[in-house]
Amino acid sequence: MAAQGDLKLLGLSVSPFVVRVRMALHMKGLSYEYIKQDLFNKSELLLKSNPVEKKVPVLIHDGKTVLDSSVIVQYIDEVWAAMGPSILPVDPYERATARFWAAYVDDKLVIPWVRSFRGKTEEEKSEWMEQTLIAVETLEGALRECSKGKGFFGGDNVGLVDVVLGSLLTWVHAAEVMSGAKMFDPAKTPLLAAWMQRFDELAAAKAVMPDVNRMVEFKTRQAQAISVAAASQRQ
Repeated sequence: MAAQGDLKLLGLSVSPFVVRVRMALHMKGLSYEYIKQDLFNKSELLLKSNPVEKKVPVLIHDGKTVLDSSVIVQYIDEVWAAMGPSILPVDPYERATARFWAAYVDDKLVIPWVRSFRGKTEEEKSEWMEQTLIAVETLEGALRECSKGKGFFGGDNVGLVDVVLGSLLTWVHAAEVMSGAKMFDPAKTPLLAAWMQRFDELAAAKAVMPDVNRMVEFKTRQAQAISVAAASQRQ
């Protein structure tokens, strides 16, 4: 069994990318120092640890930095393989499949969803949201295939895709409060809707997920800032 070592995590509580790393650490039963960051006033430690992207999360393990949330989650699973549940499958094909769908979430769901909030026109926002919902429907099929009729993408247990997609759920709930729209609609994506309810009840999720009301406040302030910036550019 690998020793715990000295672990530090540079993060931001409302970031889903930080949430997924914290969830993996929690699942493995690892203790760590959580160092909150202000992305509008970046610390010297963050700039030194991630000089290329200057973004969170950053995991510092015995003085060595590991970057990118999905990479960090996989690193945690590999280094502390004997601790807690496995996040990645043992079978090479299933492992490759999990990595594909985890990347799909970030590339095909997260990117257009974020752009749907930041679009300059209602038409542009609508187009990005349409792409987001197409990705959701695709993930409904992926869940059907990967779960093999069980509760999670990882089958009986939470796996990499569950952690990556599940880290977005506070955003999903906040968006529902703000707009009334359901991303995982029981009528259209019943498997994902049921999966979301199961994931929300996980101890690891409850331990690290930010409060929905706090997320609503954050997204409201962010939307106002984007609106003000857009107005100033038009002047």
